[in-house]
Amino acid sequence: MTNTIKFMKRIFLILLLTSISSRLWATIKLPALVGDNMVLQRDAKINLWGWADPGENVYIQFRGKHFQTKTDKDGKWTLVLPPFSYGGPYQMVIKGKNSITLQNILVGDVWLASGQSNMEWVLNTTNNSEKEIQTANFPQIRLFNVVKKFAFQPDQDIKSNGWTECTPETVKFFSAVAFLYGRELYKHYNVPIGLIESAWGGTPAQAWTSKESLKPLPAFSKLAEEVSRVHMTEFDAFKKKKETWMQLYGAVDRGRLPGQMEWSDVNLNTSDWLTMKQPCKWSDFKDLKAYSGIIWFRKEVEIPSEAAGKPMELNLGIILLSDSVFFNGQLVGSGSGFEKKRQYQVPASLVKTGRNLIAVRVKGMGDYSGILGPEADMYIQAGGNKIPLAGDWLYKTGPDISGMPYDALFSTVNPFGPQTSTLIFNSMIAPLIPYSIKGVIWYQGEANADGMEGAQQYYTLFPAMINDWRQRWGYNFPFLYVQLAGFQPDKTEPADYPWARLREAQFKTLALPNTGMATAIDIGEEYNIHPRNKQDVAHRLALTAEKIAYNENVVYSGPTVKGINIEGDKIRLTFENVGSGLWAKDKYGYLRGFAISGEDKKFTWAKAYQDGNDVVVYSESIKKPVAVRYDWGNSPDGNLYNKEELPALPFRTDDW
Repeated sequence: MTNTIKFMKRIFLILLLTSISSRLWATIKLPALVGDNMVLQRDAKINLWGWADPGENVYIQFRGKHFQTKTDKDGKWTLVLPPFSYGGPYQMVIKGKNSITLQNILVGDVWLASGQSNMEWVLNTTNNSEKEIQTANFPQIRLFNVVKKFAFQPDQDIKSNGWTECTPETVKFFSAVAFLYGRELYKHYNVPIGLIESAWGGTPAQAWTSKESLKPLPAFSKLAEEVSRVHMTEFDAFKKKKETWMQLYGAVDRGRLPGQMEWSDVNLNTSDWLTMKQPCKWSDFKDLKAYSGIIWFRKEVEIPSEAAGKPMELNLGIILLSDSVFFNGQLVGSGSGFEKKRQYQVPASLVKTGRNLIAVRVKGMGDYSGILGPEADMYIQAGGNKIPLAGDWLYKTGPDISGMPYDALFSTVNPFGPQTSTLIFNSMIAPLIPYSIKGVIWYQGEANADGMEGAQQYYTLFPAMINDWRQRWGYNFPFLYVQLAGFQPDKTEPADYPWARLREAQFKTLALPNTGMATAIDIGEEYNIHPRNKQDVAHRLALTAEKIAYNENVVYSGPTVKGINIEGDKIRLTFENVGSGLWAKDKYGYLRGFAISGEDKKFTWAKAYQDGNDVVVYSESIKKPVAVRYDWGNSPDGNLYNKEELPALPFRTDDW
């Protein structure tokens, strides 16, 4: 009898566990995108998916219609709903062995907003932010924010708190460009708008592109293949070791040890110090092995006798993150942040004839640490003498980094903002597919424009990324993007710049069908990579959408160079997208921003005047001109617009 009872108890336990297991597996799971408050794309096939038991039947009820499918062997199910006209709110019921009811669903236009920090830039930090937030009550606009995450292989789902109605509270820390763009479309078309923000500051385009699409691009293919073989557990183990080391030693500063000579002292023995060319972003300097913390720099300069005993001005450009600057052992200033150039006054009492010492203690954090900016920003102004400071500097790290954990592959993956090929695509784009969207708005390029090589790569990389996304979604949705705003100073004479090249790469990408570009060349800030005027950016994107995505007959672009005709010692330029006509945005009617060159390929600033809807460019110093450039710089000041107040796109007529 006892054995029978034990046997029956065992059978009961097995049945109970089987029942619990069945219920756990049978629970339908939905991706983060499919939930309450979501917006479904109108007038298009609607893709829905999720997970349940292998072979389980799944039913969906929506707007009076019923749909059915079955999960595959891995337990995933997909359903394609037919197109619906806009409207709502609606309810959706999804049934398997359990039932889920989704509430407050709208059908309208869904836009994916992606890119780096200028797309991520929140409404709370833009111009007129207080009023923009207070008036942001739009129940028909829905917001969805993808949580930052990277992955070595494509993820099945993203992290998010789900869809929310647009209110002053929910929009405050949402993408300013995305919200302002969506608001303009909503007011213009009066249809529900869904905005999916998937953006991460400091990330380059290759991080948003799949491994397969990077294969034909030699600059990225090898690393993309390598990281695809990495498992997150391996990286997490390395990251933990690195973090442990940083906690133990990262804050050590051997340059300020008690009882020892400080590293700003003019008499310090520097025979074991190494050399680094300045300016330099530390992540580009391989000898640092991806270290970011305290580093000391020293440089000796020769001061002429006529400048001795007189106050001087010490200029070091932009320094990230913070700095303390010494002249002949004495502190002359300190600063922090990335929006202000470092300019320090050196008292006359410290300045002597001959050898003088500059020491700089820099505390960095993350991938963009270092003494940055153009070489021209590093100099001493001593009366009439301008002494350049760019070039070789001695350096030594605060802690001894010889024992710091280092892996050449893992150290390209910065835990503060992944910049490695494919990692963001895997985690923040792939899991969004195939959710039906109207199109994409994109604001990125700064991270690829920090050198001429990166800018040149963008000519092929950017179109490859767009084609990659479209191929995976299965249709050529409108892809609208922002051309880089003005940033960083320009040289006094015409020159070539990575930022100018990258803008040209963006312009040339318009050769892809169903693309549009909103230029921001005139609304940047010379010393702020994050201009606060996001309203004009969003408005220009919305105009582009009206033309490209909604097929309206609107003036959506500034003048675009169409042709060049050499007329003796002058060059005549013709334009498209002139709208109601060309306009020189200057009370005197003068045109600025043009440079001209002869066959020697040396550009000089040119004079230009408007002739109807043409522009004539010339220079008295060039008798046989062959090429023209316009707004070819970092922060150019060209003033050619159309009468709709849209700026002319930067261009060059040469291919040098």
